Amino acid sequence: MLRSLITGLAAAALLAGCGSATPTGAALRVAASPAAPATPPATSPAGSPTAPGPASTPAAPSAAVPGSVQSLEAAYERVITDVLPSIVQINTKVGLGSGIVYDAGGHILTNAHVVGKATKMTVTTAGGGPSRPARLVKAFEAGDLAVVKVDDPRGLRPARFGDSSKLRVGQIVLAMGNPLGLSGSVTEGIVSALGRTVTEPQNPDSTGATISGAIQTSAAINPGNSGGALVDLSGQVVGIPTLAALDPDLGGGAAPGIGFAIPSNTATDIAGQIVKQGKVTNSHRAAIGIEGSTIIGSDGRPSGVGVARVLKGGGAEKAGIRAGDVIVSVNGTQTPTMAALAETLAQLKPGEQVKIEVRHADGSTSTVAVTLGELSGD
Repeated sequence: MLRSLITGLAAAALLAGCGSATPTGAALRVAASPAAPATPPATSPAGSPTAPGPASTPAAPSAAVPGSVQSLEAAYERVITDVLPSIVQINTKVGLGSGIVYDAGGHILTNAHVVGKATKMTVTTAGGGPSRPARLVKAFEAGDLAVVKVDDPRGLRPARFGDSSKLRVGQIVLAMGNPLGLSGSVTEGIVSALGRTVTEPQNPDSTGATISGAIQTSAAINPGNSGGALVDLSGQVVGIPTLAALDPDLGGGAAPGIGFAIPSNTATDIAGQIVKQGKVTNSHRAAIGIEGSTIIGSDGRPSGVGVARVLKGGGAEKAGIRAGDVIVSVNGTQTPTMAALAETLAQLKPGEQVKIEVRHADGSTSTVAVTLGELSGD
């Protein structure tokens, strides 16, 4: 599943992200893996069920192929053989996506938008075989992560997760998943950039999650890839493919070579909390303690975040922000939309004090100091 989000890699930003993006060029739409239509699990491109075939003897490499190319091919083959058994397809009543076997107990790590509102689903492995019933353990929608658990974990192979903080721009990575229901597919690319902030749009299929520190990759990410694995050449999962860019100039078609993944360090931290405690107890994400929505000004443009509700005991309440106020900036950074506010907060930490400019119902403005709290895991 891949959803859509809007990004301006030129003047503005990804609708909710790429806070650190500075490249110039035409504005892009970034799509969070929209849901691929539900399809029968483990089918061949021709539509027939996949079945193990007879072993074949690989052709000897041509003497004309440079040794370095042979080595790279061998590395790809080794990684794919090692990691693909840990990638599963998750099917709900409305679509499908990918997941990664997290542990031997049958926990599967995926994107929250892959499971959507479903609490029950089925899981099939890249090698095929019968589907396995599974249930949702917990979804952390604000970070677009979820953990599901299969009833029968026998034969599942947990993946090895790497340290995403050690990634470098230019590293070769492979994206593994089930794009368009094509089970066990692999694409390749490089780490194009690090530290992006991207936000999905709010719509019935998306909660508008903001992902900070996202990995930008040139590896193709298509509907159905979401929740799968971004893998380095040592066979370690370093990210969770989640978003793909769409180009309005192509009629909303895919912008080649621009995709985003949640860093493995973020994903395993959240998954570990869910597996051990059944919920996210420490999101590591800053919050000001309000519920709100984007306000449209008289010129038809977004003009700030209207405060619909102030959470009791939060930083906003303590600073005197009230329902009906409109937040227009944080530390001098304009916040015309909820997405822009979420992007700004994603780059701050709980406990920090920030200056928030507020427009009141009578048209007056004021700037208040707010001590940031922590975003709830519920």
